[in-house]
Amino acid sequence: MSNPLGDLELTDPAAMRALAHPVRLAILDRLRRDGPSTATELAPHVGATPSVTSWHLRHLAGFGLVRDGEPAGDRRQRRWEVVARGFRFETPADETDHEGAAAARVLSQTMFERYADLPGRWWTDTEPHLEFRWRRQAGVSNTRVVVSDDELAEINDQIEQLLAPFVTRDPGERPADSRGVRLLRYVLPEAEIEVTGTEAEPDGRDG
Repeated sequence: MSNPLGDLELTDPAAMRALAHPVRLAILDRLRRDGPSTATELAPHVGATPSVTSWHLRHLAGFGLVRDGEPAGDRRQRRWEVVARGFRFETPADETDHEGAAAARVLSQTMFERYADLPGRWWTDTEPHLEFRWRRQAGVSNTRVVVSDDELAEINDQIEQLLAPFVTRDPGERPADSRGVRLLRYVLPEAEIEVTGTEAEPDGRDG
């Protein structure tokens, strides 16, 4: 599995299941966005009390997903940070690894559900307030391609290779007018269907 973004690679089914929780995903999102934070600072943004947030942080730490960050002014407050910029996982290549496949499926479903309404919230809460130059760069692409599974893997790898320099560059190298941009990528293979006759399959781009 290529990893040009330098993500933490999850292969342990127990770690995948540990992460398959909306609050824990929210914690990682917030830490990646804002940097080291305490449970109290995170709590209002992840939908949990400080004590529950602290419990989730300790659980994530047990699987190596977060760690202690450098203390700030009040050294009595425990600050947490992410171990890596992001994480990745995949369904095991071994078809007999049912535990790994089930864990990957649970985590995938949790992530689908967590981010399903993100575009709608962006359209309502963020888009109306963006400057024109940023609004015109936003949009939706819905492209259908007919490929083999190996070709699909190559497409995914090439997309990550393209993104890697922007993801991994030092903050000091970013342009002065840069800002965070969320790129959502859904990869949705269709169900296999039987094609009869000589009619060509529809193919193209919507958006």
